[in-house]
Amino acid sequence: MEITAPSPFAIEYEAALMILHFQHETDGRFAAAALHVQHALDDPVAFERAVGCPVTPNSGWSGISIPLDAWVLPLRRRDPILRQMLEGHANALLARLPARSGVAADAQRTLTSRVAGGDTRIDSIARHIAMSARTLQRKLAEEGTSFQKLLDDARREAAGTYLRESALAIGEIAYLLGYSEPAPFHRAFKRWYATTPEAFRSR
Repeated sequence: MEITAPSPFAIEYEAALMILHFQHETDGRFAAAALHVQHALDDPVAFERAVGCPVTPNSGWSGISIPLDAWVLPLRRRDPILRQMLEGHANALLARLPARSGVAADAQRTLTSRVAGGDTRIDSIARHIAMSARTLQRKLAEEGTSFQKLLDDARREAAGTYLRESALAIGEIAYLLGYSEPAPFHRAFKRWYATTPEAFRSR
């Protein structure tokens, strides 16, 4: 399970939060196999004690290795209503995007399900549909599109939906869609809708 965050502290915080949350939801039965971070740690031993698994600093990726048996542990709480809502939201976004076929359709479906707060990097999307990033780029080019175009389309539709249908602050929407600062989101939004997010929401 890869972790993307804007700073080393945020990666450490999110990783610890996820592990502790899973432990709580499984009555202490969950245990990660390992935690990897791409940066150096001030006190790796203390961090290992906190998360209850081996920690590898200066790794090639940031994420949690989860053993297979942990995936089938029963959770204390299940929220089918939330799951139905999220799936419905993703399906609604997908319906508004240009109809595609082949690999582009697979990539588009995956991006749509992850565009709000998920991992939308090309390496992760390619792994999900069982190919390398280079192969994905080549196949998308053969189908007349690109990964950046698919991501841009997914972000555009999600941004419009959140501004129309949610009370999230514009900065929160920008962060959810993968922008580290509001300014790049504002520029992208004006390119998509020829207006500002504030004016769009006030309509």
